[in-house]
Amino acid sequence: MSARQLTEERAAHDRVPGQETAADTGRPPARSGGRILVDQLAAHGVETVYGVPGESYLDALDALYDAPVRMVVCRQEGGAAYMAEASGKLTGKPGVCFTTRGPGASNALVGLHTAFQDATPLVLFVGLVPRAHRYRQAFQELDLRGTFGASAKLVETVDDAARLPEFVARAFAVATGGRPGPVVLGLPEDMLTDTARVPDAVPLPVPEGAVSAEQVDRLTALLERAERPLVLLGGSRWTDAARADVRAWAEAWSLPLAVDFRCQDLVPEECEVFAGALGYGRSDALARRLDSADLVVCVGEAPGDVATDGYTLLDPHDPADGARRIVQVLPESQPPGSQHCAELALLASPEAFGRAVAGSRPAGPVPWRDLTAADRAAHLDHRRTVHDDEPLDLGAVFTELDGRLDADAVVTFGAGNHALWAQRFVGYREGMRQLAPRNGSMGYGIPAAVAASVAHPGRQVVSVAGDGCFLMNGQELATATAEGGSPLILVVDNGTYGTIRKHQEMHYPGRVSGTGLVNPDFAAYAEAFGAHGETVTRTGEFTAALDRSLAECRKGRAALITLRPAPDRLAPGVTVGSLREESSRD
Repeated sequence: MSARQLTEERAAHDRVPGQETAADTGRPPARSGGRILVDQLAAHGVETVYGVPGESYLDALDALYDAPVRMVVCRQEGGAAYMAEASGKLTGKPGVCFTTRGPGASNALVGLHTAFQDATPLVLFVGLVPRAHRYRQAFQELDLRGTFGASAKLVETVDDAARLPEFVARAFAVATGGRPGPVVLGLPEDMLTDTARVPDAVPLPVPEGAVSAEQVDRLTALLERAERPLVLLGGSRWTDAARADVRAWAEAWSLPLAVDFRCQDLVPEECEVFAGALGYGRSDALARRLDSADLVVCVGEAPGDVATDGYTLLDPHDPADGARRIVQVLPESQPPGSQHCAELALLASPEAFGRAVAGSRPAGPVPWRDLTAADRAAHLDHRRTVHDDEPLDLGAVFTELDGRLDADAVVTFGAGNHALWAQRFVGYREGMRQLAPRNGSMGYGIPAAVAASVAHPGRQVVSVAGDGCFLMNGQELATATAEGGSPLILVVDNGTYGTIRKHQEMHYPGRVSGTGLVNPDFAAYAEAFGAHGETVTRTGEFTAALDRSLAECRKGRAALITLRPAPDRLAPGVTVGSLREESSRD
């Protein structure tokens, strides 16, 4: 039943003698602001919203009671915002989060920062103090624009219930248009209880951009003059059609495809021109390849900090780089923080670009075919398992996991060295998805896994967490249990903030300060929430533990496996001892 039909049915049920209705007057029925708001969500195809309840938006909560929109109640606003961000990544449509004012809204800021840096569409609705209480330091009052202005594409406050359809339609269009990102809408408490007669909004179109035949010819000419081209894929707004068309174009030209940090699901692992992922954990060979390329075609995202190793690769100020040409295919005219002048700039989404170039073919054999084959071989060599001569060999564990993933599995993780095993030894096949924060946000992986599992019951969802990362939002296991989510969570428990400890040992060897952790029994913690819990300390124990845990997930129950490597294990091939030894040589 549509939102409009629900509204008409409610009006008929609640009608009293002598009361005029929409059918009587030809005008929309009188609705509260909360009801108007929720009806707009339904009109925009929203199926699920995430949030923590608050008295500042009670009327919207009441409207959700019998609306065709599901509310997933989370245990902390940061987890709710992460879930909405993960939903935006997974669907390409704005994830929706509700929080109350002050502390609640502030907790959600971490998810807004993630969405802003990762170019993820998200709409955050924040209940606010009544309009007459503003600027008096009222209870939990906050400056909405001052708090979120630097981490959102648009921040607005709706003071008139009759204008809610307008504001919501604009919020969704801005969140998805151009380079996607978060939008924040403030909802004064008393505005939501006002009534108004206003029609529902129609979703606004989002331009895809376009690539002309002349621009395709210019791109072809640049390719024909190149000797060492490389294609870099990243950003958002990718669709299945975009992935397929861009892959077909690259394969036809034998162009090596690299992906930006945590964009590994843009190219399936079996693609013969896939050269690997840049960013943290990348291979040295791929970094050298990027730096030596004479033509770099960037689709979806301009070269940024992480992909270029802190702007040291593709250095535009290096005289030796003067012969390099850059092509940028972006959904907005000016990329944020861009330092590279593009030879050719195309204003198009990945899908519009893929559609334009899918049929492009070289006139004859390309001179870089052997180089592309070498790039592919270097990537496969980097993917080869690195074994640890320790009781628990994490390289073997993640290779085993890789072989057990479904064809449409969703893999999530947050920030930290624990993710290096998943990034390196888990390959993505067509249909698999990766949900991970490109802004390096700890605590993301568990809420993302819960959101994916709740949205797709029965779909395999696997989250890899560090011990520090897990406890930032591990309480969202309660949400998984309440909502029927059944992700599998692997926690790498090495008793330290591994990434910081690695840097600490590199720069201040032996002076451990602020990085040690005292952890709970994670398996028992999971069982306290109703999930299945296991602990693995030896390599030979993992297969059976994985079998039991996956079986529980198939029954609809979340599962957690604690992995306890050697205490000084920090990354594949890296221990505290190896870093101290390297430091002593220097």
